[in-house]
Amino acid sequence: MTPDDFNERFLPPPSGHDESLHKSVWTESKKLWVVAGPAIFTRFATIGVQGITQAFLGHVGATELAAYALSSSVIDRIAAGILLGMASALETLCGQSFGAKQYHMLGIYLQRSWIILLATTIIILPLFLFTSPLMLLLGQNPLISNVAGLVSLWFIPVVFSNVFSFTFQMYLQSQSKNSVISYFSLISITLHVLLSWVSVIKLQWGISGAMGSMAIALWIPVIGQFAYVLCGGCPETWKGFTWSAFTDLWHIIKLSLSSGAMICLELWYGSILVLLTGYMENAEVALDALSICLNISVWEMMISLGFLAAAGVRVANELGAGNAKAAKFSIVVVTVTSTFIGCAVILIFLCFRLSIVYLFTTSDAVADAVLDMTPLLVLNLFLNSIQPVLLGAAVGAGWQNIVAYVNIACYYFVGIPVGVILGYLTGYGVKGIWMGMNFGTLIQTLVLLFITWKIDWDREVAIAKARVNKWFLPESKETSHKNEGI
Repeated sequence: MTPDDFNERFLPPPSGHDESLHKSVWTESKKLWVVAGPAIFTRFATIGVQGITQAFLGHVGATELAAYALSSSVIDRIAAGILLGMASALETLCGQSFGAKQYHMLGIYLQRSWIILLATTIIILPLFLFTSPLMLLLGQNPLISNVAGLVSLWFIPVVFSNVFSFTFQMYLQSQSKNSVISYFSLISITLHVLLSWVSVIKLQWGISGAMGSMAIALWIPVIGQFAYVLCGGCPETWKGFTWSAFTDLWHIIKLSLSSGAMICLELWYGSILVLLTGYMENAEVALDALSICLNISVWEMMISLGFLAAAGVRVANELGAGNAKAAKFSIVVVTVTSTFIGCAVILIFLCFRLSIVYLFTTSDAVADAVLDMTPLLVLNLFLNSIQPVLLGAAVGAGWQNIVAYVNIACYYFVGIPVGVILGYLTGYGVKGIWMGMNFGTLIQTLVLLFITWKIDWDREVAIAKARVNKWFLPESKETSHKNEGI
């Protein structure tokens, strides 16, 4: 493709004057970093809160630490995946409405999402209430399972905080106002360290101290965001509580279910990788090595998820505003930016891989196993720098149902079967399982690239306009509801 072809296909229409490719990239980069920067910091802070909790529970005892790992990696991961996925529907709706300048609809969508996610949380509460018998049914250690049941009870206030945390995040991101989330996240993680030290080390409150501190830390940003929105931080998009939030819920429920399926299929894919590895011979070393690789991958993924958020917001805003070329151009800029940073992370890892590995383990056998999997980890890190951006573009355009089908086909019909064959039938062990899983991710990334490249973006603009108009509540009607506070 020649530069002229690229400009014709991807360069956004000039606004009043001709704009060079260099200037267009710079303008778009500033817009995406307004969203991506705070989103990356917030994700690091959130995972930091969980890591701090895990570290302090390690001082309580080995059983408590194992119970936390079991509860957080299974029960909380399932719940968080469902809620985060369903909340991503709000990113599509708020982003496109904001781009279409239907600002008052954002507050209504936010309230509708609260209703749907609160109902969903109540439905999945039995997972937390009956963790112990569920873990025993799955054949887990009885002592660890009983303690995991106590830990899961402390996760209940955490999962309710996620309802508001995830939805506020989508609501504020769509307006490029998510820097406020970063400020509260900084306060949250700072107080969490202090509270954990006092409650666990000084007062010896054990699980209650560590988990209670985490619950308080995760509710602090929620309370702060409530105060910010209700006290005038978003005057154009928040018009107060309204009975209109209880109308037209079915359309949002359908999009939320598609979003939930998309994210859950993504998250559970990694859980299956760990589960399959646990059945291998010499599973302890294999699991330790895989755990280190996934830890490194997760930290890099926090950066990519920030770009996922940026891609979703920028695509949704531009589609809502009717700018097909600008939406395509946004995808190109954010993909190139994320890939460049991903390659930088890979280079740093390759230069310091031995030092990094020994941060996680003192075992030479585990370190050797990690180094043996370095090529697979590098491929995983590279795919992680591209694939989330494409998912973000899909969320911005409202393709959640399409991506759910792509995930099923690529992950569960390709990646897992290939991993089982390579891992168990050809003798590659954990490397074979991860090769298969990476292959599934590679196929998924290529499919999403093809869809993004070939899709008719002018048609997507029409669909976005139809979606906004279908659920558009005219200003006059909303004004008539302004005194109907709940």
